[in-house]
Parts: sequence; structure tokens; C-alpha cells
Amino acid sequence: MRKTGVSLWNIFGVFAKIGAFTIGGGYAMIPLIEAEMRKRDWISEEDMPDIIVLAQSAPGILAVNMAIYSGYHLRGLKGAVAASLGAVLPSFVIILLIAMLFTGIKDNPVVMKIFRGIRPVAVGLILVPAVNLARKGCRRWWAWAICAASLIAVAFLKISPIYIILLTIIAAASASLAKEARSKK
Repeated sequence: MRKTGVSLWNIFGVFAKIGAFTIGGGYAMIPLIEAEMRKRDWISEEDMPDIIVLAQSAPGILAVNMAIYSGYHLRGLKGAVAASLGAVLPSFVIILLIAMLFTGIKDNPVVMKIFRGIRPVAVGLILVPAVNLARKGCRRWWAWAICAASLIAVAFLKISPIYIILLTIIAAASASLAKEARSKK
């Protein structure tokens, strides 16, 4: 569903604002992207989990993939380019400035304290979309059980997410085939 009334500059500006004020990477951008796009009625609440899943499944950086999908959703290829540039350009400029200036101040106690203070904020910003996605995606007890088991397997048992995804695909396909076989009887 294209929204032709949305200007490319507006798309660029929204994603530039998101890119400039996000600390913690792609996952930390999710609540900002959702808030900005919903505030402008560019997406519905139901669209966001789909955007996240599509962005995660595509190769590349999550935030850029979300920007590409969102921009494309709004204005096609030109919207995808505008949103991508908006999401990336501020971070690129900020990192470039930090790289040029940081070497002289990296051992400054005030700078070190600032970065220590920013870390918990980044963690909190990353947890928000995880909690929201879990609430929207886990509607039954077994979905919560799978979510918890996946979390424990990856975070504490250090099992590769690839194995968990493959196991989930096999289990879901088996359950679906079994259900289909039962309904034919």
C-alpha cells in the first residue's frame, strides 16, 4: 500500500532523526521506527511485527532493512532509498566525527563515565522491541514455552540460533502435517 502523498524528504527526515538519536543499533531503533511511523499513520500496529520479521530474515543490517522495507512500503524504490539514506547518514557522520575526535579523549574519565551511563540505556532500548514482539507473537502457552526455551538455549546453553530455527521449522511442519492427517480421518 503506497502512500503517494508522503514526500521523499519527509521519509528521509524521519529516518534521519531516528538514525541520529538511536544508541544501540538496529534493535534499539525498532521502538523509534514504530512510534514515528504510527504517529504519521504510515503503518498499523499489526504491520510492525511483519516489518521486523522481514527485516531480520533479509541479509544485512536490521535497521537498514527496516528502513528499506518501510520506505518501499510508502513510496516504492525511491522511498526505500530515501529511508535508507536517512537511517544511515547521521550514524555515518557521527561515527566519522567520533573516529576523528575520540582518539584524543577516549581515556578522559568524563567520557568513560558517559559511555558507562549510555550502556544501560542501550540495553533497555533493545529490550523494548523484544518484549513487544513477544507479547504480540506469543498468544498461547506453548508459544511462550518455545520463546523461553529458545532464550535459554541461546543465551545460557550457547546453542546456535540456526539449530533452533531448523528444529522449530521441523517441529512446526511435523505438527501441521499431523494435524492435516488427523483432519482427513
